[in-house]
Amino acid sequence: MHVTLPRSLAPAAAIAALAVAALAPAAGAHGGPGHGTTPKATDLPADTRAQLRQVRRATRAFRDVEKARAAGYAPTTGACADDPKYGAMGIHYTNKALVADGKLDITRPEVLVYQPTADGGLRLGALEYFQVDGDQDLATAGDRPTLFGVPFDGPMLGHEPGMPIHDDLHVWLYKDNPAGIFAAFNPKVVCPR
Repeated sequence: MHVTLPRSLAPAAAIAALAVAALAPAAGAHGGPGHGTTPKATDLPADTRAQLRQVRRATRAFRDVEKARAAGYAPTTGACADDPKYGAMGIHYTNKALVADGKLDITRPEVLVYQPTADGGLRLGALEYFQVDGDQDLATAGDRPTLFGVPFDGPMLGHEPGMPIHDDLHVWLYKDNPAGIFAAFNPKVVCPR
């Protein structure tokens, strides 16, 4: 599945937007379905489970962070994103070329989210799909994208100055999330202090 950004949004702006998006969000910065409980993988329709198997095959190699780096993913800041109320996400690795192309493809997530391990390593936990909001209006959601039959979280304000209004969707494909597979934060993830 592909979705294209409006031509009026320059690719450079989209790259900058995602780079800032992956910074640790302020509490309550994400809205939409990602804050509540979302479905467990076992409760999803058969066609969605088939799509997730396709995504797993396409992203399996990225469990090795060095393979992700070789494919163009780079840490945005190295900071572990968390929220005191909802849990944490982890460290975001962004592929700027995928952000710049303005397309959503389930097999090519714009962001990979790694959780720090006790031995100082990184373990892939979630994928994140990111889209700049086409009309830049928080009051409208008619252009909100969907993947896997799930609407993205948003539209939401940027998490940092200069970041545009955007939508995003997390998929906890590699780490169990009690809040659900499409929740933004995972209560099982803890950022090191």
